Amino acid sequence: MKIILLIATTLYQAIACWIEDRKRPPGQIFDVGGYRLHLYVTGKAAPTIVLDHSLGGIEGYFLAEELGKLARVCIYDRAGYGWSDPSPHPRTSSQIVTELDALLTQAGIEPPYILIGNSFGSYNVRLYADRFPDKVIGIVLTDGLYEKEMLKMSVQLKALKIFFISGFAMSILGSSMGIIRILKICGIFELLKPELKKFTTNSLNFVKRSFCRPKHWMTMLREMLNLDKSAHQISLTKDLGALPLVSIKANSFFKPSFWTMFIPLQGANQLRDKMLMEILELSKNSVQLEANNSGHFVWIDQPKLIVDAVKIVLDKVDPSHLRS
Repeated sequence: MKIILLIATTLYQAIACWIEDRKRPPGQIFDVGGYRLHLYVTGKAAPTIVLDHSLGGIEGYFLAEELGKLARVCIYDRAGYGWSDPSPHPRTSSQIVTELDALLTQAGIEPPYILIGNSFGSYNVRLYADRFPDKVIGIVLTDGLYEKEMLKMSVQLKALKIFFISGFAMSILGSSMGIIRILKICGIFELLKPELKKFTTNSLNFVKRSFCRPKHWMTMLREMLNLDKSAHQISLTKDLGALPLVSIKANSFFKPSFWTMFIPLQGANQLRDKMLMEILELSKNSVQLEANNSGHFVWIDQPKLIVDAVKIVLDKVDPSHLRS
C-alpha cells in the first residue's frame, strides 16, 4: 500500500510540474552561457534595486511590490531556483556574481544598482560591489553573514550545519516523490510560518512552486556545501569605503519556541552578533536597523524594514543617480 501511494504521489509530482512548466514565468528568461536565468523586473524609477536571496530562499517576490514604489526592482532566481536552470558550475559566491552580472548585462539593466543581500545573499552582493564598484551606489544587508566568524564556528554550530545539509538531502527525495507538494496543499508552509498569510497569493505561489522542485533542494545543498569556499572568496575583498550600507539585525536567529530548545540558539545568536558588528565596520557610511519583532527571516517577519533601509540608502546617494 505504501509503495502504491508513493508511486501515485511521484506521478502527481511529474504531472503537476509538467502543467506548471506550460505556463509563462512572471519575468523573462536569459541565456548566460548554456543555461538560463529568470529575471522579474517591476517599477520604473532610477536607480535599480537588485535583490539576492538567502540560501534556499526566493523571497524577493514578497518584497517586489513595495520596493517597486521606490525604484526599478530586479528579482532574479539564482541558478537552480524558481524558473532558472541549474548551473553546471560550483555554487560559490564568485560564480553567482559572475552569473548575476551576465544576466543584468543580457537583460540591458544598466547601473547604478542598490544591492539587497539577505543572509547568504550578503556574501554575493558584497563580492559584486568589490568586483564592480562603479556599478553599485548602496547596499542593504539583512541579517548578513561575515566570513571570518563563519569560518570559525563552534563544534555545536558545525553540527547544526550538518543537520541542515542532511535535511536538504532528504528534501531532494521528498520533493521528487511529491511529498513536499502534498504538504504544500495541506498548508504546511503557513503552518510553519503563519506570517506568510499576509502576502499575495501570486507571490506565495511563486515561492512555493520552487520549493516543490528537487532542483531547489539540490541547489540549497550545493550552496551549503560550498559555504566555506564562498567565505574564503569574500575574505579577499576590500572594505566598502564610504559606500552607503544599511545592516538589518534580527532580534534572534530563530524566534524562541519549543523546537529551538533542541538547537544551540544562544551560540547562533552570539555568532550572529559578532558578525553584524564586523559588518558595520565594512563602510564608513553604515547604519544598523533593529528588527525587534523578527527572527532571521526579516523579509517575512518585518518586510517593511527592508523598504525603510532602501529609503535610507536613497537619501544618502548622489541625486544625479535618482533621475528617471
